[in-house]
Amino acid sequence: MHSLQKSAVAALLLNSTLWGLSWTGTRALEGMGLHPVWATAAIFSACALLLVLLRWRELPQLWRHPTLWCVGLATGLTNCSFNVAVAYGDVVRVILLFYLMPIWTVILARLVLHEAITSRSLARVALGLGGAFVVLYQPRLGLPLPQSLPDWMAVLSGLLFAITNVLLRRLHGFSDGARAVAMLAGSGVLAGLLGVGLSLAGTIAWPLHVPVAAWPVVGLWAVLFLVSNLCLQYGVARLPANITAVIMLAEILVASSSAWVLGAAGLRTQDIVGGILILAAPWIVRDRRPAVQPA
Repeated sequence: MHSLQKSAVAALLLNSTLWGLSWTGTRALEGMGLHPVWATAAIFSACALLLVLLRWRELPQLWRHPTLWCVGLATGLTNCSFNVAVAYGDVVRVILLFYLMPIWTVILARLVLHEAITSRSLARVALGLGGAFVVLYQPRLGLPLPQSLPDWMAVLSGLLFAITNVLLRRLHGFSDGARAVAMLAGSGVLAGLLGVGLSLAGTIAWPLHVPVAAWPVVGLWAVLFLVSNLCLQYGVARLPANITAVIMLAEILVASSSAWVLGAAGLRTQDIVGGILILAAPWIVRDRRPAVQPA
């Protein structure tokens, strides 16, 4: 693996690390009275605004190429469907079903990017999903088969995230900043619309009595998610989609280990075994045939 690929892997691992730690910000904001849906809307809207201020010269690309907004739509729908699934379903089950995502990525990468489905790519997916299953498995959950609306929303969010990753790879010719603005703006707008809908339905509270102390936390995570998104842009544009999808499973390992370090969960043998499988998956030797470039 040459240096460019190593830097792309490092960028994706940083992205996964920040997402794996994001539960700490969500929990802190929820403790201050800001529902996760509203927190998502606030953080990603602030992300988009910050990036626009930094990369405003790239905005004309959004108007000239509406296909970029497909990425924003896919990202926003991913967050919305995942939020709904987490709000109404079993969190561990939702995460497990969401992380069927590498399967969808391999299929979509073949159909859209013409990436070959090889024995090594299948081995990566099998090893990564096996590790995820080991970490997340709980006997009461049974097999990860969708059984309810939240379950199906979790599967849908994983499929949408796979679509997002494949679109990012497909649109590799656009600047990282333009793709990032589309993603962050789509996430902020659609999360805001979901918040309005759920608040009107009386399901969640309007963010009317959020203390001032919450907004620095929103700002901090806006910056961290901006860094995370730019890392995602860099990594996805430089690695085959099936490898990208497997590397992102590291988020599960980060989330479980950080929960243990912070005393929110215990460290089990299955966490260690599953973590080793997840970390090993992307390093299965790549096929010697040259990678097919996106059309």
